Amino acid sequence: MRRFEGKVVLVTGGNRNTGIEITDLFIREGATVFMCGSTPESTARGEKILRDRNIGDFTAITCDIGDLAQVTAMFDVIEKKAGRLDILVNNAAHQGIGQGGPLEMDPAKMMEVLRVNLVGGFQVTQMACNRFFMKQAPNPATNQRGVVVTLGSNTSLRAIRNRTSYVTSKGGIDAMVRSLALDLGPLGIRVNEVAPGYIYTERWDVLDEKIKARRRLNCPLRKEATGGDIADAVAFLASDAARNIGGERLVVDAGCSAQHMPEDVDF
Repeated sequence: MRRFEGKVVLVTGGNRNTGIEITDLFIREGATVFMCGSTPESTARGEKILRDRNIGDFTAITCDIGDLAQVTAMFDVIEKKAGRLDILVNNAAHQGIGQGGPLEMDPAKMMEVLRVNLVGGFQVTQMACNRFFMKQAPNPATNQRGVVVTLGSNTSLRAIRNRTSYVTSKGGIDAMVRSLALDLGPLGIRVNEVAPGYIYTERWDVLDEKIKARRRLNCPLRKEATGGDIADAVAFLASDAARNIGGERLVVDAGCSAQHMPEDVDF
């Protein structure tokens, strides 16, 4: 039996890069899957990629998770088509790229990132709990009503330059996951986080090979993650195998967070 047979799963930001691989995994593992993208165009692109793989059915929804009205409309679709939700994967993120350094960036840009990464992730989680998890009988195998896995980043503890809004939002996610796990755990809702480092995405396709090689030198395992690597970690935390794990941060960064500095500068 596939791990998520009979489960209903929502993957936010499931329309591109890592989100596509997370969505793919849950479809292949037997779940009824809903995924969303922030615009009709990006959602349609992601839907086409997944349809072309011919791996099974799913529902694509356009939803900017920072907009409460759109979140409500998305959950209306889930309620109408499935009537329940078992697993929420908070993957959607604003990358905050190109905003400049902290002295010149427009503070409004910071709010754009926080609106998606923190407020958006919170209101999707809150709605999943209130509309579905809290109304469902606990799983007899785990005594839990629902599972939330949120995507963070290793940058929350090891900052990168000129990405203040993004790093700040990911630090907030670390704290939010701990807080939600504390408050929701006794209610039968399990909350955890996957914190990736480098992931090979479409942005790597335009990089010079020397830049790719230098990035890989930062990784003790010498290889950035694939979207599939992150999907595997998400699936573990979403599965019954992780039934006694709550409020944790699973780092998937090829060992980057274990080191003081890369070896070429660590003298």
